[in-house]
Amino acid sequence: MGKDGNLSEVSEMASKKKDIGSAKRYGARYGRLIRLKAGTVERQYKGKNKCPYCKKVGTKRKAVGIWHCPKCDTTFTGKAYSME
Repeated sequence: MGKDGNLSEVSEMASKKKDIGSAKRYGARYGRLIRLKAGTVERQYKGKNKCPYCKKVGTKRKAVGIWHCPKCDTTFTGKAYSME
């Protein structure tokens, strides 16, 4: 509540939190840091990455550790959640 009793004033502690992206589906379960890490990992492997051969952005993950670039039609291996 504000000084004059209105609910319109929001405390600064309830300001915007760091975006957790697709990990919002977990709701209040598993703890904040686990959801934050899950969101970071999912953003890493679901996003588009740069191909190490043709340097074009568009490489996507096919399976765990298997990456494919549709531009130069190259399939290569990398880490499970990232190409590095």
